Amino acid sequence: MALVIASQLRKELSGWQLFDGVSFKVERRERIALSGPNGAGKTTLLRILNGETDYQGGELVFSKGTRVALHDQRPPLDKGLTLREYVLSGAADLVATERELRDLEQRMAAGEHDQATLRRYSDAQARLEHAGGYAWRERAASVVRGLGFAEPDLDRPLETFSGGELTRASLARALGGDPDLLLLDEPTNHLDVASLEWLEQELQSLDAGIILVAHDRWFLEAVTNGVLELAGGRSISFSGPWHAWRIEKAARASAAGRTADRLGVDIARLERFVERFRYKKDKAKQAQAKLTQIGRLERERQQASGELESLTMRQKRLGFDFFDPPRSGRTVVETKGLEIAAGEKHLLHDVDIALERGEHVALVGPNGSGKTTLLETLLAIREPVSGSARLGHGVVSAYFSQHEVELDETGSVLDCAQKATGLKRPQAQNLLGRFLFSGWQEQDKAVVKLSGGERRRLALALVVASGANFLLLDEPTNHLDLESREALELALEAFPGTVLLVSHDRALLDAVAHRTLAIEDETIRSFDGGWADYVRRRDELAAPVKTPEPKPKAKPKPPAPRQDGPSELDRVEADIAEREQAIAELEQRLADDWGDAEILAAHRAARDELQGLLARWERLFEEAKV
Repeated sequence: MALVIASQLRKELSGWQLFDGVSFKVERRERIALSGPNGAGKTTLLRILNGETDYQGGELVFSKGTRVALHDQRPPLDKGLTLREYVLSGAADLVATERELRDLEQRMAAGEHDQATLRRYSDAQARLEHAGGYAWRERAASVVRGLGFAEPDLDRPLETFSGGELTRASLARALGGDPDLLLLDEPTNHLDVASLEWLEQELQSLDAGIILVAHDRWFLEAVTNGVLELAGGRSISFSGPWHAWRIEKAARASAAGRTADRLGVDIARLERFVERFRYKKDKAKQAQAKLTQIGRLERERQQASGELESLTMRQKRLGFDFFDPPRSGRTVVETKGLEIAAGEKHLLHDVDIALERGEHVALVGPNGSGKTTLLETLLAIREPVSGSARLGHGVVSAYFSQHEVELDETGSVLDCAQKATGLKRPQAQNLLGRFLFSGWQEQDKAVVKLSGGERRRLALALVVASGANFLLLDEPTNHLDLESREALELALEAFPGTVLLVSHDRALLDAVAHRTLAIEDETIRSFDGGWADYVRRRDELAAPVKTPEPKPKAKPKPPAPRQDGPSELDRVEADIAEREQAIAELEQRLADDWGDAEILAAHRAARDELQGLLARWERLFEEAKV
């Protein structure tokens, strides 16, 4: 049975129609991606489902007893609560269920055993068991831990948390109450990768219906099994994974386009017939019939055109065209024995890394592990505790920060763009237009009056126009929609300079990075490939080592006849020493030229040969002991 059925919903804002005819249903364990351009009404629809916002037409029917929870980007209203109190406030019905069970147990102990009482007790018990029984509070605490909070945080008042932490607290409250229908608006914001992976597993396991809005393509692919798209005031439903919907959407758009074209040809042919014969008496009836047919075909064409518009509607998206950068030296940035800290907090030590010209490298690690501090140390914005970090010859860097963007606030948006890039007025106006600062009102706006999202868009525009050959990008996809993220992804893939990218968008990391630097145990390890390659290697390293079963003891062998010269074991030991020396020499060469494909291949081959020799040595050594 469906948890909720929506039929022909219509929503108006100040007399303007936001959407009309939106229909869908959600079953338990369905996980629906709510998609569509900004302004299509996604957040409004979630608030309608949560009962916060009314609607002007259609019907919304919930299954009896359906409990709904909404997480969005609004901060908690009562910041005097502790984190524990706030999260548990989302489970008021569970507290009431516990109270009801205690009351019913007392009444039953006093001899009240009528059918109504027994049925109420059974229903309340089933409700509590669905939430995990009397251990539901511990489960709620585990949700808080899964979202990156520590145990002491539970008793801190909300007013002591940052904006990002409050957003995660709202998500914990929605998850902790065991809802039947969970509504999530951008749940991936302010989560590090570890929390993202935890959330994916949690949502996959929930016995609930879920509708979520997210711009993280990796997250959508991992979690959702259906799509509800809002565009042009209409809705389209699709059952299947996210990538299948993208394929289906393109196919539907193509079919709708062909239908609209065919109907246009048919209408034109019929119109020629009517024009030719409408005034001839013997053809008048036929001409009138053709006019009726034209009206029907026009309605069909409008329907096909409307579907095509919904399927191909593109929000005005950012334009990413990087200027050709100057050529730098081979080594773009290098650190030796680097140790960094933030105030009294020690972050990283013994960091020895080198980025070569043209490399695209991802830097990953938990929130607070030192990613941003490392970027700023590489650029000499921060001083290291010890060790060194230097940029190479001819390196021109551009830094896109995830924190407060440093912009010239003395004038307008256009003034800021011209000063930062050196572009003439028409070129600067064109650049700003591609970043959604369209028209003189947007471009003449004072920089000091820009919102947080507008400041980030302006900063990204300045990075694009900087002409730098080394881009350090710290969470560049914040506040970007899906299509703009994909546009950035394509541009970074084609960028001929060097990129060091920090992002929680795993699809971007996987597409752009040739190598991944992972912060682990307060230092940095390097892995070949993008995000998927890193996860595979990380999981392999974390897998428990299987202890081989003891082999039955072999029968004693007669002593081998004495031979002159070195034994086979001696020869293998000599080969191992030779191979280790070769690997050491190759690694020295790699330190000087990490990007040389031939040296990398030779290093891998030598390493594999060494492993084979070591395995052979162990076998010979065991045989020699017997």
